[in-house]
Amino acid sequence: MKAVLINPNRVVQRDDPFTTGIVYMPVCLASVAASLVASGVETVVIDAFGERPRQVRRHGQFSLYGLLPQEVSERMPEDSLAVFVYAINLTNHLATVEIVREVKRGYPRVPVVVLENTQAVTAYALKHVAQEFYEAGADFILTGEAEERAIHLSRCLAEGAEADQLRKIDGLGAPEFYNTPVGHIRDLDALPFPAWDLFPLRNYWSIRHAHGPTETGRYLPLLTSRGCPYPCQFCVVPEMNDASWRARSARNTVDEIEVYSRKFEVTEFHLEDLNPTISETRTRDICRELLRRDLKVTWKIVAGTKVESIKSEETIDLMARAGCRYISISPETGSRRLLKLMRKPFDLRHAVRIVKRMNEAGIRSQACFVLGFPGETSEDLQMTWDLVRELTWVGVDEIGLFIVAPVPGAAIYKEFAGYHNLSQLTFSPTWRADYPALSRFRLRLYIHFLLWKLRAHPLKMLRQVLNFFRRRFETKMEMAPYRALVASWSGLRAR
Repeated sequence: MKAVLINPNRVVQRDDPFTTGIVYMPVCLASVAASLVASGVETVVIDAFGERPRQVRRHGQFSLYGLLPQEVSERMPEDSLAVFVYAINLTNHLATVEIVREVKRGYPRVPVVVLENTQAVTAYALKHVAQEFYEAGADFILTGEAEERAIHLSRCLAEGAEADQLRKIDGLGAPEFYNTPVGHIRDLDALPFPAWDLFPLRNYWSIRHAHGPTETGRYLPLLTSRGCPYPCQFCVVPEMNDASWRARSARNTVDEIEVYSRKFEVTEFHLEDLNPTISETRTRDICRELLRRDLKVTWKIVAGTKVESIKSEETIDLMARAGCRYISISPETGSRRLLKLMRKPFDLRHAVRIVKRMNEAGIRSQACFVLGFPGETSEDLQMTWDLVRELTWVGVDEIGLFIVAPVPGAAIYKEFAGYHNLSQLTFSPTWRADYPALSRFRLRLYIHFLLWKLRAHPLKMLRQVLNFFRRRFETKMEMAPYRALVASWSGLRAR
């Protein structure tokens, strides 16, 4: 009997292909697959997006990429033990629900489990929205880190465990009960490396865009640590990780890089950690281990990191020598008052200093900001404007401007209303009453950023244009127009 893992379709908001529809390779699902295989559970992966990434259909205001729900169901093995449908991120919610409904319709006796993603700011806490999954046919939700829990649940189901035994599994929820997950995986080095051999990697590489900027034909995501110690109010991570940060060792991290560079001939790696540089000592150890082994690879911190944890310019120089080519940081706002409301600790002056050194060392940089946080004023927005201008002059390569939407599990989740579908909770929440004003501000700031950059760093602007046409992306801002053009063209062909 086989455990079936399903990654859902990619979902694009049709009126905003620039900030929605980002391709995230399912690194945590690949880790669960590896753990199941290592434990002796026969495992099958159905990647609804990855198996047919160019097939597209319309669903109201969204475009869905990948297999049709019935095509997913048709790929199900007859001897399925259980189906784990991965709730990879919030935008993909409607696709996840569709798959749950279709699989349950086709295989009513097979337990369907919705699997939580605990390691992404784009994810959501399933306990807050479990009822919608149950109504679609899900038997369980599995919250918390899934590697050990999925093994335990699979074994219980294989042995025909009674309901009272299932009630003892922490992190497991059903219509009749919910058990809060207890604890986190402490020894991350003990986990097997993600089972990418079960996924259609060549299909991901063929579309030439990803979450992080892709320069080569092949890349893989890495998860070198888990959790985040900070309590940001707009983020789901504090609830799902209990302000806990745990890290893999430098040797184990570089072992994975070396294994996959040989197995898949990959030379580009994207760190998807929530906060990979919390320990500067570990960051330096990773760099030294890469240099010691003389691995000819590049790596990029694409999901963001806490810039204060990169304490010195010397660390930046070491990262550059070890192959680091991109670092994303998250100031969120230029307003110290708003940072306090967000409960977001951030040293604005340190960020300016480190961005300047990244520019000097040849590491591309991104600074991300959120707009529309509850309590934000025009004065706060002006401070963000001023900080973006200052960062541009010292060499930041790109900015990301995201309008706040409530994420199930975030502290501000219940402060918003007006949306009708969880997939509407994107970085362009058009349902917000103040969206037009925030959207205009965002557009004006993007335009001014490009003008400031053209004046301060004209050669960089020329390089970015060339990168776009060569499809060798050093920044997300080079890649986003390409992704949007592809999405718009394919959207015209959508059924």
